[in-house]
Amino acid sequence: MAVAVADLLNSEINKPARYLGQELGAIHKPWDNAQVRWVLSYPELYEVGASNLGHIILYNIINAQPDQLCDRAYLPAPDLAAKLRATQTPLFAVESRRSLQEFDIIGLSLSYELGATNILEMLNLAGIPLTSHARQNGHYPLIFAGGPTATGNPEPYADFFDFFALGDGEELLPEIGLVLQEGKSAGLSRRELLLDLAQIPGVYVPEFYAPQPDASVIPLRNDVPKKILRRVATPIPAYGIGLVPYVETVHDRLTVEIRRGCTRGCRFCQPGMLTRPARDVAPETVIQTIEQGMRATGFNEFSLLSLSCSDYLSLPSVGLEIKQKLHDQPVSLSLPSQRVDRFDEHIAEIIGGTRKGGLTFAPEAGTQRLRDIINKGLTNEELLRGIKTAWEQGWDRVKLYFMIGLPGETDVDVIGIAETLKWLQRECRGNGRKPLGFNVTISNFTPKPHTPFQWHSVATAEFIRKQELLKQEFKVIRNVKANFTDVRISAMEDFLGRGDRSLGKVIQRAWELGAGMDAWWESLERAYGAWSQAIEASNLTWKYRTIEQGQWFTSVDSEQLLTQDLPWDHLDTGIEKKWLVDDLERALATATVPDCSFEGCSHCGVCGVDLGHNVVVPPPPLPTGKITAKIPTERVQRLRVKFGKQGDLALLSHLDLVRLFDRAMRRANLPISYSEGFHPGARLMPASALPLGATSVGEIIDFELYQTCPPQDFLQKLKAQLPTDIPLYEIAEIPVNHPSNTQLLIAAQYRLTLELDHPLANPAWESWVHQIIATSELWWEGKTKSGKPKRINLREKLHHLHIIKSDQNQAEIAYEGAWSNDGQSLHPDHVLFLFQMVGIPEINLIHIHREQLIFRTH
Repeated sequence: MAVAVADLLNSEINKPARYLGQELGAIHKPWDNAQVRWVLSYPELYEVGASNLGHIILYNIINAQPDQLCDRAYLPAPDLAAKLRATQTPLFAVESRRSLQEFDIIGLSLSYELGATNILEMLNLAGIPLTSHARQNGHYPLIFAGGPTATGNPEPYADFFDFFALGDGEELLPEIGLVLQEGKSAGLSRRELLLDLAQIPGVYVPEFYAPQPDASVIPLRNDVPKKILRRVATPIPAYGIGLVPYVETVHDRLTVEIRRGCTRGCRFCQPGMLTRPARDVAPETVIQTIEQGMRATGFNEFSLLSLSCSDYLSLPSVGLEIKQKLHDQPVSLSLPSQRVDRFDEHIAEIIGGTRKGGLTFAPEAGTQRLRDIINKGLTNEELLRGIKTAWEQGWDRVKLYFMIGLPGETDVDVIGIAETLKWLQRECRGNGRKPLGFNVTISNFTPKPHTPFQWHSVATAEFIRKQELLKQEFKVIRNVKANFTDVRISAMEDFLGRGDRSLGKVIQRAWELGAGMDAWWESLERAYGAWSQAIEASNLTWKYRTIEQGQWFTSVDSEQLLTQDLPWDHLDTGIEKKWLVDDLERALATATVPDCSFEGCSHCGVCGVDLGHNVVVPPPPLPTGKITAKIPTERVQRLRVKFGKQGDLALLSHLDLVRLFDRAMRRANLPISYSEGFHPGARLMPASALPLGATSVGEIIDFELYQTCPPQDFLQKLKAQLPTDIPLYEIAEIPVNHPSNTQLLIAAQYRLTLELDHPLANPAWESWVHQIIATSELWWEGKTKSGKPKRINLREKLHHLHIIKSDQNQAEIAYEGAWSNDGQSLHPDHVLFLFQMVGIPEINLIHIHREQLIFRTH
């Protein structure tokens, strides 16, 4: 029987705060005022989905539309998923906590070939039939997918979705919303709605198209387009501001898009082909967004996002200007992707904050010949110059990405990866420093649709042989840590990525057998076994074996490749198929193609009326003047604030609570002081951690400031930046050199709700309390902070205990217990133990409420 979502979100599950939907930036629009109600889902754990920039941008854009509401949903962790199934409670959207079935439309991001099993898991948890065919006769939401994999080749996933949104969604999704709004008003059927949606450029409705024996996909009706055009939109960074999660996410920072699209023309790179043309964001817009975003969110780190950040010509000037503006704050900048040939001292200066962050480059291949085949556009001289600049600027370790199995690769090219590392280490030594170290990731080339290499594949056995070859070479290189991608994952990615509609039954069966993204990391053997069984059960082993055995081209038959139909040929990405064939020929001739953003047109076919043209903004001059970072470390005032922890935010962990206060301080622009050293932290000091799920009206936190601030002004400014479930009660000024609150803490007062595990006819709560009070010794086999066994007389730690109220099986009690930092405090769990020690039946602790912390006054 279904239960209320609030009853499932408690301290019994891991990180319950990720399901609360109350983050800063969450938008709660009135349900009844919306004519179209959306759910956008990134089908991964919250920590991944909530930090995805595309997810945030589209969420904000839809909610900006009148009469439309957008909520969010994420893949629940296994513990919550088990609770949902056990109670038959459908999966919910986090803000409204309504079942996904109650919405009009659900959008899911399909960004990874093997990620479809997570989508099936979410649909199943929501009680929604998995296939579009099974949903035809019911009142279910429309289910659609977007994202790189959906745009590249949606056919393997066509059974599960009513439609696909191809390309950029900023303009496409509002158009979809308007069609739905008009369709609902007109009372259109599901099929009529889908037919109207199919008229929107960028919308692909699979049920109106049929795969043919020759692998082509043709329309079944004359009133739908023969080819579906990918959509292109201008990036609007301001829509990426928002959603400051309570829990730590994988990208726990403000992310600002500076450039969309890449025209480098790397022949293996699907994103580079599917995001053309390149579009720069104006430097002044980037700077304004960063300033506004840092103030609005309170993050202490921001990231500039692009497929290749270094190709944004304004990067040095933008980075230096931001660093000047934020010079008095411990704020750091990260760049997820850079070109090693563009890395210079200016970029080195702006990366990171008070410490050197990670630095990642992707040479991809170990020899110049192979880099020319893949059109990497990187010479040995440029590689050395970039790596040496990093070493000279203070980096001791750099992360490098390489691929094996690339078309035209020989063993000399494979060993060339190791030779390149040795060479770079030889060149980056001296000055009393140890040679530069490398973290190296060796991935397996996986051909992708819409690239010149889409006709190639590599035998799994060949991947294994080349991995072993490299492992032997790496054994003699010092200070190199290598990570190799599992060949089975690569084969499965290839199998699905270039598959056709027949693979839908494989995906569904793999999910039924337990495959999922989480399973890849928890048990690779189990997940691979699920996929293997699914392939065999679907009688498609022969197709998978074709992938495993590989297919190589040493020459190109242009006519054959042009006339050979592929399952994704009905998608119009803007790139002409003939250009892909011609570029494959150029690859085999080791001929390179220049980047058309900065040199001549490559005639790929993208630029035009439908998709636009490259937009490259000339860089502004570099800011003048030396940047002197001055992090305020002075301690001139200490303020002590009493606060509470109420409602849903009782489910916030102690570390998450500290992070919440830290960001609130930044948003309020209060003069917080920072610790000195390698990684400065704000000087805010909570007195004691509450158990997860406990409420309180008696918490204490100290703030040390570098400038004096009137206490009441401080309190009001801080209160304005905190959620209502973290109320602030009072503030006092404390001498700066006074002992810390943790040093002065001696006791804590609690109210506990207790419940008997098995009902009794006449429970004697008052008598049990008197027995505890009358006993002088109640020993607990505890441990010191270092983990050594230590016996503790809990009765000595108990100052007061009395019953507030009771009924037959439940009682509310109040107690005061000793509190110290030596691991010998009287915790609420200990009170349960005291009842058990005097012979009381099994008791459950239902709720913990802390009323007061008591401090030594002298």
